[in-house]
Amino acid sequence: MRAVTDLESTGVLDEVDAVVIATPPKSHTELVTRYLEAGKHVMVEKPVATSTADAVALADLADRSGLVLMTDHTYCYTPVVEELRRLYADGAFGTLHYWESIRVNLGRLQPDVNVVWDLAPHDLSILTYVLGDDYRPTRVCAQLGDPIGYGQPSVGHLSIEMDGGAQVHLHTSWLSPKKIRTTLIGGSERMAVWDDLSPGLRLMLYESGVRFDPERHHLASAQLVEYRTGPVVAPYLAETEALFLAVGEFAAAVEEGRPPKTDGWMGAEVLAVLEAADASAASNSEWVTMHSVRRSAAETPEGSR
Repeated sequence: MRAVTDLESTGVLDEVDAVVIATPPKSHTELVTRYLEAGKHVMVEKPVATSTADAVALADLADRSGLVLMTDHTYCYTPVVEELRRLYADGAFGTLHYWESIRVNLGRLQPDVNVVWDLAPHDLSILTYVLGDDYRPTRVCAQLGDPIGYGQPSVGHLSIEMDGGAQVHLHTSWLSPKKIRTTLIGGSERMAVWDDLSPGLRLMLYESGVRFDPERHHLASAQLVEYRTGPVVAPYLAETEALFLAVGEFAAAVEEGRPPKTDGWMGAEVLAVLEAADASAASNSEWVTMHSVRRSAAETPEGSR
């Protein structure tokens, strides 16, 4: 292995099939474009770009060039997220009612992005990955605060309305005395709590729920609601290094000629919500309507997720 400061002038670029980009976000669009146009497959750290328009252009360029563009949303390759994706696809949760995530800690304050852009991409990518084709946000509302006068919002609450009625709430903060990484998922058939800071018991599945039956209107109001409490299961999940799995997915996508699980289009979907959150915060937290940036089914290459 050898280190170089410039791929082009040293001739190294001619020797490789793929490039991994781990540079500041502002450089991503230029670098990803350069290497896709050079015929190289690209894996890039999140965010894939700094705007939805740029991300869509990059994803489209990769598709037209027959190349792999992978956004490194590492959390999507953790055993917990893979299990949640499997459970959701199998219908284990029933109808999704809500998704709530708390991602807070003390620092580190970033000079160039607010707390939502810093922390929420993790949860947005997980949400997108787990729900798959059911990920259809319709409106976004953001409440951001800068209580310490830093110049960038350091506390943020993001609400997302989903097509189908599910509610998504994300809480982010750089000002929490305790680091918390918890996600709650509520469905009509099952609920889940994921505590990423609890090794060995990261995921708990609850056979619990609440059922409201308006058809029983002839009964007393208390009898219209039925509470269900069942067993709690903590599935065994191997402790595997997610970055190792992510790199493996990139290599497999290149070798098999298929889109990776976290492709450029997923990166564009995450950015679309972040930009809508900025627009909401700039308009006194009004709801902002979302527009899909997904690649249509007719345009999806064979082997895509």
